[in-house]
Order: sequence, then structure tokens, then C-alpha cells
Amino acid sequence: MKKIGLLLLLAATATWAQSTADTNPANTTTPPGTIASTTNFPVQRVQMPTYADVYCAGFINRQTLPDANFVAGGLETPTDTKFVRGDIIYLEGSGYTLGAEYEIIRALRDIDEYEMFPGQRKLLKSTGQPYEEVGRVRIIDTRSKAAIAHIEYACDPINPGDTAIPFAEKTMVAFHPPLRFDRFLPTGSKVSGRIVMGRDFDSELGTGQKVYMNLGANQGVKVGDYFRAVRSYEADLKDPVDSLSFKAAISEDTQMKQPSFDPQMFTKSNGPVIHVRDLPRRAVGEIVVIGTTPTTATGMIVFAMEDVHAGDGVELDEQTQAQQQ
Repeated sequence: MKKIGLLLLLAATATWAQSTADTNPANTTTPPGTIASTTNFPVQRVQMPTYADVYCAGFINRQTLPDANFVAGGLETPTDTKFVRGDIIYLEGSGYTLGAEYEIIRALRDIDEYEMFPGQRKLLKSTGQPYEEVGRVRIIDTRSKAAIAHIEYACDPINPGDTAIPFAEKTMVAFHPPLRFDRFLPTGSKVSGRIVMGRDFDSELGTGQKVYMNLGANQGVKVGDYFRAVRSYEADLKDPVDSLSFKAAISEDTQMKQPSFDPQMFTKSNGPVIHVRDLPRRAVGEIVVIGTTPTTATGMIVFAMEDVHAGDGVELDEQTQAQQQ
């Protein structure tokens, strides 16, 4: 009985210690000019990327990748056009060697072509070609004109026409302890960019989803870096839907002096003018980099206070970077 009691005491102590560690994150110093609370300095407990997150995230590449090596079909062609883990597929092209691994990727196009933010198509065109990472295969036979491969891993069903490129191991992201999230940190980072698009062309994204940013290794960005997704209220003025709220009345009927928004004052008012550009910008989420090219980076949202949008700004989170080192 004494041994059982001791074990229970040790377990309780360990649980208390973990709870204390969770509620006392590493960066507890409050910067001058603010009072820290759970409202403006919430504790972020991040969702760490898994193997599937890292190898299925996709990417944007400045140049279109060669597509001479591609999937020609599978064991049940033409009946089957979708191939998954464990299936046999055939690869057209050259340079295949027995036992070599290839990554299957897919060049993407947005069939909707609706802009999630003004200028998105132009920005995406200048950033590069988006690709989906579909799976990984191993060459098991090279005696025929078409190489025969076995699907070792599949993120989505592999399709005829998908491109095959040499497989490369990726770097996994180190554990991130609980930290305080400074929701209203003023700008100051020298490394900044923008979310060009979300995976699957999503426009509103949350924890666990992937985003593509228009900055990369040429700007010193590397796997494991943390970026803050930030948004100003002026961005709402440029949104065709969100800007409608600026046209609505914001006052209480009994207010003697009714306020109005500037620069878009849709109704005359004798009350105070609210300057949208003076409102503090807010951080809406934390993004960890899980892949880079020279000019782009793929990130995973690991913590979100609200929806992260395509078009949001991103800045290197220097506070988190310092805690990670």
C-alpha cells in the first residue's frame, strides 16, 4: 500500500509540474508600454507538424519544373485513374534507376480564378507556379520502356499526368514550448512578406492548414523559422465584402455626436472621426516554415487567434526565434 501511495504522489507531482510549465511559458517578460493579460498576451500551445504535414504541404516554385517524367498509368489502366499507397504505377520518361525514390507532384491551376484579395492573381503570377505534393514511389522494375514503381506513400490519389521528380528528405521541425503571443506587437521585423495563397486555394485558414509566402531562402528564411500573420484594419477597406461594414451606421441612436469612419465617410456626421489607419494592427496567428525554395516558403499555421486570410502580411517572429535558440 505504501508503494502504491508513493506512486500516486509521484504521478500527481509530475502532473502539477507539467501544468505549472504550461501556465508559465518561457517568455514572461512584459515589454514596456503594455500590461500583459490573457487577452493581449495569450499562451500559445502550438500544433507541431507531423510527417504528413511536412511531406504533403505543397509549394510554389518560381520556375515551372520539368515534366518529362510523369505518371502514365497503373496496373488497372484504363479502368483505374486514381492510385493510392500500395498500388503499382507506370512512369514515362528517362533516367529511372532500380530502387530510386521519386516524389510525385502536380502543377496546379485555380479553376475558379476568384481573387481572395485585390491583386492576388498578379502577385501569384510573379511568385511562381503552385504545386501539390501527391506522394512518393520507389522504382521496382526498369526492363520495360515505362518504368514500374510501387507507391510507398500517398497524400492524395496519384493521377496519370502527375510529374515525377527525384525524392529528397526534408527537415522536421523541433518542438515548440508554450510561449506568450504578443497580439499587438508593432511592426519592426526586417524579414516580411505576404501569404500569397492557401493550400487547396483556401482563403480562410486555421490551425494545421498550409500557406505559401512570397519570401524564401534568398531572404534567409529556413525550415523551423516562425512567422506572425498580421492584419491591419485598412485591409478591410480594400475587401469588397468586409468594406461594406464601413458603410453601415456605427453609432447608438441616442448619441448626440455620431462617429464616422475616415477615409471613407459614407454618411455625414458631426461626431468624432475614426481614422482606420491609426487603429493598431493585430497578429492573427503563428506560422512555422516547413519548406523553402529560394524565393518562397511553405508554412503551417500552428496557432491561430482567428481565421488567417490569404493576403495577410507575415513577419519573422523575432521573439519566438530568440526563445528557440
